[in-house]
Amino acid sequence: MRRLETRLIGIDQGEIVLFSDYEKNGPMWAGAGERERRHSIRFEERFRDPPVVQCALSMWDIDSGSNARMDVRAETISETGFEVVFRTWSDTRVARARVRWMAIGELHHPDDWELY
Repeated sequence: MRRLETRLIGIDQGEIVLFSDYEKNGPMWAGAGERERRHSIRFEERFRDPPVVQCALSMWDIDSGSNARMDVRAETISETGFEVVFRTWSDTRVARARVRWMAIGELHHPDDWELY
């Protein structure tokens, strides 16, 4: 469990469309080629330490003729942002995907002192 030791808890959140491949027969829809997408997110305000980040699909449009396989996660989390990563594999065909995210962590306080 992560304990937050300040009264200044910050919550930043958002939603992004990661891709829409069906219009141009992109790799996610074609079922071949690069099967991973990354999108950089920058927080509205800098956190004191890297926050806890949660990602979840808020929409995905897939072909019904194959198995639904996907992995969504937050990677390279820092005080200023992170990367949303979507992966699929095998014969799964994904037309488009949208991801919602939330970051929770400690914020800086004006009375914080940096002595050294």
